[in-house]
Amino acid sequence: MVRAGVKALAAGAAAAALYQQLTFVPAPQTQSRLPVAVGVGAAAAIGSAPAFADEIGTAASKLSDAAYPFMKEVDWNSMLYDTKPGGTASALDWVKAIDKAIVMGTQMDSKLLKDGAMAHHKAIGAIDANGVLSKATFTEVNAALGRLIASVPESTTMDVYNSFKSLVGADVPAYLMSTVKEADAKTAYSALMDFKDVVKAHPITASAPGASSLSATKASAIEAAAKKLSTGSYPFIQDIDWASDIYQKPLPGVSAKEALMAVDKMIVMGASMDAKLLKEAAEAHHKAIGSIDAKGVTTAADYEAVNAALGKLIASVPQSQVMDVYNTFAKILNPTIGNQLYGFSKGADAIGAYKALLEFKDVVKA
Repeated sequence: MVRAGVKALAAGAAAAALYQQLTFVPAPQTQSRLPVAVGVGAAAAIGSAPAFADEIGTAASKLSDAAYPFMKEVDWNSMLYDTKPGGTASALDWVKAIDKAIVMGTQMDSKLLKDGAMAHHKAIGAIDANGVLSKATFTEVNAALGRLIASVPESTTMDVYNSFKSLVGADVPAYLMSTVKEADAKTAYSALMDFKDVVKAHPITASAPGASSLSATKASAIEAAAKKLSTGSYPFIQDIDWASDIYQKPLPGVSAKEALMAVDKMIVMGASMDAKLLKEAAEAHHKAIGSIDAKGVTTAADYEAVNAALGKLIASVPQSQVMDVYNTFAKILNPTIGNQLYGFSKGADAIGAYKALLEFKDVVKA
């Protein structure tokens, strides 16, 4: 039940472009060559770079020069990259791996996280008809991700890598390799390993986010509203089959570009969120994932904490950005999806949850 919030917060979504470099070529067996590849698969759920990170910026430029031919060969308009990769891992296995990415996100430097999100936003705005970002924005994304990864402990990066590595089928790299020029993919991978070495050699000490911009009075009001929402919707949460793979499938009828444009609205919203509240929300999700049962349902108390954390986060951004996200997804979602999902629960529980959500929305908005 925490999966919807997890998807919004997980850093892995922001690193899709570089992650493809990792999955196209099987990773070497020696751990000494893995650190950047790990963060590449997880950096993200997201001013100028610090002076001490200039080496990473220079290395990012070299990586982009070597990897850009490969990037141009990938069919970014394919729905393949919106689909769960092959393997036998269950939905709950994926939640546990995403949890590692969330933990990594909580340890990232808050300013660099915002910079990374905006680099992705800029890159999405520069993609061509084939979904390929410009070389300049590709370099900016690489540099931003490198600095983010450098701001977390290597052990955390390795936790993410090892968790996702165990979920992806062994045949995935070979298949992806067959869709591009093998030489270009291997050149990109070699450059990625060189980039990893530079990032590993230039760690960045992450700074803690400052005080929250949300007043104590507003925070208390949202927490009280979250309690009511949680009480009114927890029966519905318990009805859902959270172990189903349906939540890992692409949205019906939505193209890769449409999905990307919608995610871009979420990235912009995320970049505007209060850094301290973002960290607290990620930590709330981590705790909630730790208490899920065999059906994927977290405890009532942890569910309430997640709702309160998300309410505060949403309250910390301009209403216009919240509506941009809502309206963008409303345009691409087939109305039948809601009707089909409604059938997965008891009707009365779903209606009760929806009414409670609307009341919660009014408090957050106020």
